Amino acid sequence: MSTPASTPAPAVAKVYKWYFEDFIPGSIIELGQRQVTEEEIIHYAIQFDPQPFHIDKEAATDSIFGGVIASGWHTCGMIMRLVVDGFLNESTSMGSPGVDEVRWILPVRPGDTLSVSAETLESKPSTSKPDRGVVVTVWRATNQDGKLVCTIKGMGMFGRRPL
Repeated sequence: MSTPASTPAPAVAKVYKWYFEDFIPGSIIELGQRQVTEEEIIHYAIQFDPQPFHIDKEAATDSIFGGVIASGWHTCGMIMRLVVDGFLNESTSMGSPGVDEVRWILPVRPGDTLSVSAETLESKPSTSKPDRGVVVTVWRATNQDGKLVCTIKGMGMFGRRPL
């Protein structure tokens, strides 16, 4: 006995929450929080940035930092995760032509809770490709004391809202 072939469901266009037009200069998107553990700091650093103050508790205690700190690149990765979860996955993102500036202002330590926000600095529709535009943003990460620990300034390309 054969079963009837099922009819595929009609394709439905994805509706996004964030289009190019939604990035208004001066607007800020709060992206959430993430607590940092010593285990993940050491695990990341062993793989990608094995400097003693990232991977060795004793050496870190004797360093200028007085204890283990996260690699700046790990901090950027944690920020990126909050950005992706906070709006990029619900946007018309087409990727990025690059980052212009990264600043590691204060060390990120085990037990810190990072809060991240994205501020739109500029948005320009493309003159050659009318279906998209470029958005310049600065991402800011603060710790649980409200102190700025890292900033990342860069560009993203986003699709325009359909007419």
